[in-house]
Amino acid sequence: MRYSSTHKQEVREKLLASSRAIAKGGGFDATGVDALMGAIGMTGGAFYSHFPSKQALFEALISEEVDNSSDMLAGNEDSPPDHVARCLRSYLSSFHVDNPDKGCALTALGPEIARAGPEVRKSVERSLKRTQKNWNDRIGDSDGAWALIAQCVGAVVLARSVESEKTRKELLAASRRFIDKAYALEHPCSASPGNRKD
Repeated sequence: MRYSSTHKQEVREKLLASSRAIAKGGGFDATGVDALMGAIGMTGGAFYSHFPSKQALFEALISEEVDNSSDMLAGNEDSPPDHVARCLRSYLSSFHVDNPDKGCALTALGPEIARAGPEVRKSVERSLKRTQKNWNDRIGDSDGAWALIAQCVGAVVLARSVESEKTRKELLAASRRFIDKAYALEHPCSASPGNRKD
């Protein structure tokens, strides 16, 4: 059977999209090539015609993930004045904690990123710096912008680490209150279901 000229690129994109959710949901190191390929209906043997190694897939996956996160979190000139507050409300939510496959790669794959090669860490650093710069421009506090990022990532990791839903909600709510008090950020009046406070 002959494939279209775009077939290889299409398979690569499908593999990246599927692998992002699988890795964030269950860990990248713990997932084998056969499982990653099986998720898109292909055999493990076809993997190496798309990536030279599993590590190369991880590099591509993390690069895309952190760029996507930075696009969303950093905002742009068209973002509303309360952009940072909206981001924090969504980030520090039960929805984010309960759905790691749909959330930030740093909270789901942080330890694996820390053990990865320099190219992975460079892409993470580049994206974090972009978010920090844009948040600094909005809140006028360079240290505060870094602290907000660290607080958010840490709070989500801790919330995922506890068993009790009550403790998880307390932790998230306390983080939101502390940030709001420390930086007097304006929260939007209402939130969509995916961005709810609880």
